[in-house]
Amino acid sequence: MASIIKRKSKYSVVYYCTDENGEKRQHWETWNTHQEAKKRKAEVEHKINEGTFVPPSAQTVSEFLYDFVALYGEKKWGVSAYDSNMGLIGNYINPLIGNVPIQEINPKSVDEFYKRLQKTNSVVCNNRKPKSEYVTASVVEKVHKLLKCAFTQAVRWELLSKNPFEHALTPKVYKKRREIWTPDMISNALKTCKDSKLYIAMTLSFACSLRVGEVLGLTWDNIHISDAEIVSDEAYIFIDKELQRCSKKTMETLYKKDIIKVFPPLMPNTSTRVVLKTPKTESSVRKVYLPKTTSYLLQEWKKGQDELKEFLGDEYTDNNLVIALPNGRPCENRVLQKSFETLRKEAGLPDVVFHSLRHSSATYKLKLSHGDLKSVEGDGGWASSAMVTEIYSHILDEDRKVNAQKFEASFYANLHNVKPPAEPDTAVDLQALVTQLKQSPELADALRQILNQNTHA
Repeated sequence: MASIIKRKSKYSVVYYCTDENGEKRQHWETWNTHQEAKKRKAEVEHKINEGTFVPPSAQTVSEFLYDFVALYGEKKWGVSAYDSNMGLIGNYINPLIGNVPIQEINPKSVDEFYKRLQKTNSVVCNNRKPKSEYVTASVVEKVHKLLKCAFTQAVRWELLSKNPFEHALTPKVYKKRREIWTPDMISNALKTCKDSKLYIAMTLSFACSLRVGEVLGLTWDNIHISDAEIVSDEAYIFIDKELQRCSKKTMETLYKKDIIKVFPPLMPNTSTRVVLKTPKTESSVRKVYLPKTTSYLLQEWKKGQDELKEFLGDEYTDNNLVIALPNGRPCENRVLQKSFETLRKEAGLPDVVFHSLRHSSATYKLKLSHGDLKSVEGDGGWASSAMVTEIYSHILDEDRKVNAQKFEASFYANLHNVKPPAEPDTAVDLQALVTQLKQSPELADALRQILNQNTHA
C-alpha cells in the first residue's frame, strides 16, 4: 500500500489515497532518514487498514471555519449565536491561528493557543468598552466550546482522525454569585419609580421571572387578564418571543431564521435592526400565571396605552407591544437599563442591572415554595432543574437547614432514650467553701487581700 523511495539523501513515502473530490491521487511525503520514512510507512498502512487514514491537507483553520460556518453554523445557529460566534472567530481565533493548517493543530498547540489568548487584548465590540484589558477565562471557555464543536465536524468530515480540542486544558472560570435586590428593596424601588413604563417592566420581570428581552418582546395578544380570569386565578402571560437588536447581514445570511418581525429603522443606513425573534431554547416558551395585583396593573396600563394611542392618532405606531415608547416604537434594553440606573441612584439601592430582577424573582419563589425546583424552573424557562440548583444553591441550603430542624422536632423528639448532654453544674457550694477557708488560714488570708484590692480599686 505504501513504499519508500530514496531520492538523493532523502527518503520519500509514496502511497495512493482518495481526495475530498473522490479522485484517487498519489501522495509523496519526504523524510530526512530511512528510519523516519519507515515509521511513517507503517503508520500510513496501519491507518489505511483501519479505515482511519486522513490524506494530508493544506487547509488552514480560517478556511476550515469558513466551511464550518456555511455548512453547520447557518443550519444550527440562531441570529444571536451566529453573531456571537462570528465575533469570536473574527476577533480571537483567526488572528492567532487562522493561518495554521488544521492538521498541524494538536493538543500541545491548543494549550499554547489558550495561553496566548489570555495575554491578548480584549476587542471593543459595538463601541462598548470591554470589562477587562485582556481576554477573560469565560471568553476562552466560549472559544473552546466553539472550536471543540467545529473540530468534531472536521473528524466527521474525515479531515482529521481525532479532535485535538477534546481534552484541552482551559483556564478555570470563577463564577461570582449575582448581587440581587431583596423583596423589600424592590418594593422600595417601585414606590420611588416615577416612570410608569419602567414600573410595569420591573413588575413583570419580578412577578414572572422574565428575561429583559422577554419583557420588551411581550405583546398584548399573549396577555390573558380578563376579569373572570383574574377572579379565578387563571390570569397568565404566554412567552414565545423576545426583543433584540441583531445584525442585518446575519439576518440575510440566515434567511431571517427565527425572526418573527423586523421593525423599520429610524435611519435606513444602519447595519443592525430591532427584531422580535423566537426564544433561544424550547424551554423558554412557557406559560406564567400572574398574581392578581400584577393583572390589575396590566389592565390599567393597557387602558392608559389605548388612551395615548387615540390621542396621538397617526403619530402612534401600534406594534401591539406591552412595553413601548410613547410613540409606540419598541423600547430597547439600553433605554430600559438607563431608566433603571437612574431609579437605582434615586432610591439609594445596591448596584445591580435590570436582569437581576429575574434572579430576585427566582430566589423569592424558591423561598415561598420551600425549594420547589420544578415550578421555579417552569416560570423562569430554564432548561433543567440542575441549572436552578447551580444558580440558587445558597437558597436551597437555607431550606435544607429548616428541613433538619423539622426532622428533629417531628422524629427525634419522640425518642426517649436520646437526650442532649447535661449542662455543667456551675453553682457554688457556699458551705463547702466556708469549711475550706476555716481549715486553711493561708487561703483565707489570700482571699482577704484580693477583696481589699478590689475594694480600694
